[in-house]
Amino acid sequence: MELLAAAFSAACAVDHDSSPSDSDARDSAGGHLPSSESPSSAGDGTTPEDGPATLTEALQRIHPIPADSWRNLIEQIGLLYQEYRDKSTLQEIETRRKQDAEIQGAADGSPGNKEAVEDGEEDGEEEEEGEEEELASPPERKVLPQICLLSNPHSRFNLWQDLPEIRSSGVLDILQPEEVKLQEAMFELVTSEASYYKSLSLLVSHFMDNERLRKLLHPSEAHILFSNVLDVMAVSERFLLELEHRMEENIVISDVCDIVHRYAADHFSVYITYVSNQTYQERTYKQLLQEKAAFRELIAQLELDPKCRGLPLSSFLILPFQRITRLKLLVQNILKRVEERSERECTALDAHKELEMVVKACNEGVRKMSRTEQMISIQKKMEFKIKSVPIISHSRWLLKQGPLQQMSGPKTSRTLRTKKLFHEIYLFLFNDLLVICRQIPGDKFQVFDSAPRGLLRVEELEDQGQTLANVFILRLLENSDDREATYMLKASSQSEMKRWMTSLAPNRRTKFVSFTSRLLDCPQVQCVHPYVGQQPDELTLELADVLNILEKTEDGWIFGERLHDQERGWFPSSMTEEILNPKIRSQNLKECFRVHKMEDPQRSQNKDRRKLGSRTRQ
Repeated sequence: MELLAAAFSAACAVDHDSSPSDSDARDSAGGHLPSSESPSSAGDGTTPEDGPATLTEALQRIHPIPADSWRNLIEQIGLLYQEYRDKSTLQEIETRRKQDAEIQGAADGSPGNKEAVEDGEEDGEEEEEGEEEELASPPERKVLPQICLLSNPHSRFNLWQDLPEIRSSGVLDILQPEEVKLQEAMFELVTSEASYYKSLSLLVSHFMDNERLRKLLHPSEAHILFSNVLDVMAVSERFLLELEHRMEENIVISDVCDIVHRYAADHFSVYITYVSNQTYQERTYKQLLQEKAAFRELIAQLELDPKCRGLPLSSFLILPFQRITRLKLLVQNILKRVEERSERECTALDAHKELEMVVKACNEGVRKMSRTEQMISIQKKMEFKIKSVPIISHSRWLLKQGPLQQMSGPKTSRTLRTKKLFHEIYLFLFNDLLVICRQIPGDKFQVFDSAPRGLLRVEELEDQGQTLANVFILRLLENSDDREATYMLKASSQSEMKRWMTSLAPNRRTKFVSFTSRLLDCPQVQCVHPYVGQQPDELTLELADVLNILEKTEDGWIFGERLHDQERGWFPSSMTEEILNPKIRSQNLKECFRVHKMEDPQRSQNKDRRKLGSRTRQ
């Protein structure tokens, strides 16, 4: 995901791991009762014993939305997809902040609070005791930012529960709060697809089909710049139409993940084609801006049109990748809301699995293009003092490169306080190989040692004064001469030392434990400023990303693992803020476990379908 965000330094897609903003917004905006323990439902005075309370009963009682009414609602969407994405993400960040601010109130609660941390929102006793606190607190405390289009003045609708048809139907008196949250999650997937289609249409009609732009661009340049965006838009249109038809069947949405699964398996290969072209698209766009003044001036003029809302062309070109990743997160959000072991859970898991494969194929497509060029460039710069090692391989890629200081002389000279104690060397670390070089004139590198990555060991030295600060030992169990070699290396900072040690020996134990160990209270942060990774070992962060902290340095760097895709990497701590509330951390982990849980044997019958879809995409 990060590769394309880095390509255009895009203003970040949204998160997913936990969507407290939507549920709290519904509680405040929809007039729902805080829990199912309430003796009666709002409006009709029925009790749980004699009143309808299931989805089936709701579906039987509620009439469909008229097709014209739903179509008008879609057409009235006032947000471009970029605006929708940014608003939704910032609201999610603010919601987590407000919930984190309530940590003291949660800590002062009942003795059962520890159970609440483990069980999420399922502890009924805490809800009862929390009601007394709510009465004593200002009502504004529960009013949290609302999701999606609610804060947009141009939008004529807000949440699913705010639709006139929903308000007048009485369905809000029938459905349980958790079902309403699920309806909102499915509704968001549909309306965001409409916003995305609107932005794609603007990219085609306003930029791609512009007559002046067509005359300026050679057909090959236009093809690289816009790729197969027409195919992507056609798929989005058909996808949106099917989602609309599902909405028109009943104002209580039965499911959308079955449609998502079918399209991901059979039609979303167009996204792989588009995204795989990203490296050439980015390069062509930059060259056109630099070399063609007429192109640069025309694009600037087109971007000033009020239709674009001040958004650049680059933000439209990256839309397909942002959408396919966002779809996966929206399905994750649905998956967190559906009943466990239900048919809708199976459907959501199938859809999520297919989308994961599409996103992975998109990433691999981009990596394949950029890695091949990078490996060719590196090999051209290398001169071998030892037996030559073939660098270029279809299964090899660069993990980290950079200079380090090697200690020279016998061990007895370590205490000498002289700069001659260290000499600069340069390391190229690939996924399967380490190459150790000296930089020579002409931007060349002379290779004097190498070793398979699996035969590397690292060891951090204890604090031995300023001269040996940030020093670690690198052992090659079998180097290019088939013998063991030891290097004492000094990094420029503590974070650089930790980053090299993590890359050289990825299975080395870190300060904090990964979420895969199911530690319920692992330190977590959320991204509050987007960050584009500058090195291969860095992680590109998008707003509202939630990450577990695996390692932390004193000079402001974190090695983390993102919950929604389990990607690991380094990033500046200044781009994030810590999640202090243990209940929120536990809820994030619990939802993550559910989304990424092992495949259920009952779902094994779907393997053939997934494999078939994968072969179709390839």
